[in-house]
Amino acid sequence: MGPIIGLLLAAGQGRRFGSDKLLHPLADGTPMALAAARRLKAACPSCIAVLRPEQTVLANLLAAEGLGTVLCADARDGMGHSLAAGVAASPAAGGWLVALGDMPFIEPHTLRQVAGALEAGATLAAPWFKGQRGHPVGFAACWREGLLALAGDAGARDILGGHPEALRRIDTTDPGVLRDVDTPQDLAPG
Repeated sequence: MGPIIGLLLAAGQGRRFGSDKLLHPLADGTPMALAAARRLKAACPSCIAVLRPEQTVLANLLAAEGLGTVLCADARDGMGHSLAAGVAASPAAGGWLVALGDMPFIEPHTLRQVAGALEAGATLAAPWFKGQRGHPVGFAACWREGLLALAGDAGARDILGGHPEALRRIDTTDPGVLRDVDTPQDLAPG
């Protein structure tokens, strides 16, 4: 089995935020996507960020942190394209730990738990907080063809929802698994 590869999906438009949310500084001054990348890398040493071609500033920041980058020209057409691009760029992976650039509050131990579930033989894994499924999600290599076929807005949710019997549920006390940032108000302490 090859290594679990961390995939940071960071090619979204962030239209509701009003500016480039992935470069928006968090309270400590760290750009949002960089904070998410650092947490992912703490759990999964080999990571790839999927970006739009014009995201050169973010690409440079992530490369300086040791992440590989994949440019996805079709990213505007939906997250399915970004996920497929990241999987295509890592053909020797034993699985993928898929995190989002606008979810910088997930604790590294939660990310490690999802990766660990894959390493222990789960084919799909995700954390749950207070009965609700969150992020990141993990896919074993057996899902490669299904992930490569994703397009448009079809994403991980479609695979997870279509195969509940295969999904390893990881209960967590980490509220960060549900906290994505769509608007500036989502950054307010809460």
